[in-house]
Amino acid sequence: MANPGKIIAAPINYKDHITEANNDPQINHGKTFTDLSKLGVFLKANSSVIGCHEEIRIPFPDRRTDHEVELAVVIGREAKRVSRENALDFVFGYCIGLDMTVRGPELPDFRKSADTFSVLGPWIVTADEIPDPNSLDLSICVNGEVRQQSNTSYLVYNVQRLIEYASAMYTLYPGDVIMTGTPAGVSPVTYGDVLEASVSGIGTMTARMAAD
Repeated sequence: MANPGKIIAAPINYKDHITEANNDPQINHGKTFTDLSKLGVFLKANSSVIGCHEEIRIPFPDRRTDHEVELAVVIGREAKRVSRENALDFVFGYCIGLDMTVRGPELPDFRKSADTFSVLGPWIVTADEIPDPNSLDLSICVNGEVRQQSNTSYLVYNVQRLIEYASAMYTLYPGDVIMTGTPAGVSPVTYGDVLEASVSGIGTMTARMAAD
């Protein structure tokens, strides 16, 4: 996973975040968000991956940069056109993901693929340790203040359905990562902020925004 072949991300996969995005013009930029059946998934550059010991850098200081905490799924073996009934057989494990994003009108592939914008860690918990990835609490605090708090049971496309959906379009290879989407509560971060993200069954990781 140190250099995944691809990172597949679900852009709008919690109902409360769909509502939040549609109510915030800085997020939607005139677009109306529905669900994955209309929007599909998108790819993030593998050059955006860092570990939680590295700093997150802001590429455009004059634009809003947001945090998005997510459950990240690490693929364990080659998968193509997998059914959701068998989807978890292709998972190696899970980790915490931060899908950082610059707000703007461009496609998400551009705004979410900046260097350091895919934070993965603090380790991979193997699939046998997570019997149900669709019942995990997740949260993020910024400088000690809770910003996002939810549970993967609220995913619109759960983990199995995301693997089925993604593998219908792409061949999934060992080490590929699926970012499952973020709940409501996304908000701006700035220089020097400390982000503490948690997912039950996996643990907690601390990431820092670069000082300048």
